[in-house]
Amino acid sequence: MTDTFKAILVSRDDDKKQSVDVVELSDGDLMDGDVTVAVEATTVNYKDGLAITGAGPVVRRWPLIPGIDLSGTVVTSQHPDWKEGDRVILNGWGVGETHHGAYAGRARVKGEWLLPLPQSMTPVDAMAVGTAGYTAMLCVMALERHGIAPERGPVVVTGAAGGVGSVAISILSKLGYHVIASTGRPTHADFLLELGANEVIERAELEQPGRPLGKERWAGAVDTVGSHTLANVLSMTAYGGAVAACGLAGGMDLPGSVAPFILRGVSLLGIDSVMAPREIRLEAWRRITRDLDHDKLTALSTVMPFSGIINAAHDIVEGKVRGRLVVDMGRD
Repeated sequence: MTDTFKAILVSRDDDKKQSVDVVELSDGDLMDGDVTVAVEATTVNYKDGLAITGAGPVVRRWPLIPGIDLSGTVVTSQHPDWKEGDRVILNGWGVGETHHGAYAGRARVKGEWLLPLPQSMTPVDAMAVGTAGYTAMLCVMALERHGIAPERGPVVVTGAAGGVGSVAISILSKLGYHVIASTGRPTHADFLLELGANEVIERAELEQPGRPLGKERWAGAVDTVGSHTLANVLSMTAYGGAVAACGLAGGMDLPGSVAPFILRGVSLLGIDSVMAPREIRLEAWRRITRDLDHDKLTALSTVMPFSGIINAAHDIVEGKVRGRLVVDMGRD
């Protein structure tokens, strides 16, 4: 008898109408790869919400198991870097987009996509970080490489109550930055201040069409929103500053001006978490173990069972989620 496991499967019919089902699968249903992992924890990111709800073109192969993050234990391996019993993490590489993802009891993937689980973390800890936290760290590292140190001035974080934003605030605060949190959910102001924000501003200040150049308000930014918000953030960035852009919650467009670039020497730093090289990933996770306050991480995380994923996906797309959503696959 073949062992089976539960999985979430996203499918399309001939009319391209999407359906989402919880099914029983076996190892034979998984895609090609040289490492099979027993998934112990995963997470629900905004991108996962788009995949499950169909609100964004994330899934590009049908049918597909969504879920872009996982942590667990190697069951079998034909890859020289991994052996049975190794504990691993995975973020991105098209998993949950073109390759079966994390929302299943097992995942078969390429060994080069995996990283070792830091010794100080459990799988649930790692998924409290997840792609959102890992992306936040990539943003901070990019700002640092551009010379945006705490003494340069404030850093604004947009979409501050979301997964990337909340972790970015925690990291920046621990590193000594003056953090300005921009949110459309003012009821979360106390939460953001507890994470380490020094100021909280309303999203409305940034989401409307703005001027090519505004008053210089910050030295750097982590933007998860895009569209008018990103254009306004750029217009208010101080001379020689930089903006790390990693999200599109407000839209993929950038209705701005070249003025910040050619008159203030502002830099726009694109952040890609999906295909980032292994060396950068390893450095990001090393930094996460050192520079992220894990007590704060626990405070901003909600842990749920596998059965909560689909509802959580709808909630995150509808803007009802604060902080991080973690899935403990062993929890009833």
